[in-house]
Amino acid sequence: MTVLAVDVGGTTIKGAVVDDAGRIRHSLTAPSSADDDPVGAVRALCARLHTLSAAGETRAAQAIGVVTPGIVDEDEGVVKYAANLRFRDVPLRALIAADLGLPVAVGHDVRAAGIAEAMAGGLDDFLLLPLGTGIAAAVVVGGVPLAGATRAAGEVGHMPVYPGGERCSCGQRGCLEVYASAGGLARRYARRGGTPGADSRTIAATIGTDPVARQVWDDATAALGTALATLTLTLDPARIVLGGGLADAGDLFLDPVRQHLGAALVWREPPPVGRSVFGARAALIGAAVMARRAAGLPAPSGWAADTED
Repeated sequence: MTVLAVDVGGTTIKGAVVDDAGRIRHSLTAPSSADDDPVGAVRALCARLHTLSAAGETRAAQAIGVVTPGIVDEDEGVVKYAANLRFRDVPLRALIAADLGLPVAVGHDVRAAGIAEAMAGGLDDFLLLPLGTGIAAAVVVGGVPLAGATRAAGEVGHMPVYPGGERCSCGQRGCLEVYASAGGLARRYARRGGTPGADSRTIAATIGTDPVARQVWDDATAALGTALATLTLTLDPARIVLGGGLADAGDLFLDPVRQHLGAALVWREPPPVGRSVFGARAALIGAAVMARRAAGLPAPSGWAADTED
């Protein structure tokens, strides 16, 4: 028995057919068409994915889960605002349900990733921070991601870590994601004379020989450690989980983050800091869990993170 899962990003939409064991049986990707018709692009990929599932399985998919960035009202199935997608008050659940005739769950991408991590790792109280183009967080309490009063909980990328620092696209200065997101790291590296277009993986590979790479790397780990200390003192998570491209560098990135976090928490033990189980697929797997719940299906714990057809 399968469900459909769709993760809508600012540049790419990822879709998958996911089975009872959490395995991705089929997948699709498409541009999100943010400059043209992003809502139409999402609906088109959902329709293609539905057709693919019906052709490739003995039973058609039972439901679909769709997750996006921005301010998302999961109860109403409405994307209130997503700047990179030019979404404002988009009734995504109603539109897709009318297209496909399936139960539809609509959610926030990072909160959905938190759902996946909670199931896979058996975690109840933790913070999940994917470090990608920007930075957001899932605050998971009792296994449930918190949405907040205005559905905007977790926008930690705009936490000022260097007051009066470099300008962020939001208009503030010194925001965390200017320094510690994968996108921010690459931009700072290029501005300081590094190779234009170098990504976080390239920068990580040269920190031993390139002083510019070393400096922006050190700035990133210090900024993140400072932010995590503030979040730890506020929320007291049992664990901190990091995802995205920077976390893929492993201990080269995690060790200095742990050191900065520990140094900022002199009077108490810091929570353990580890990598995401699902990595870049966490939001997609979370969307599949949401789809199963929408269809009234159980969502087994411990879904495999490394099995893909």
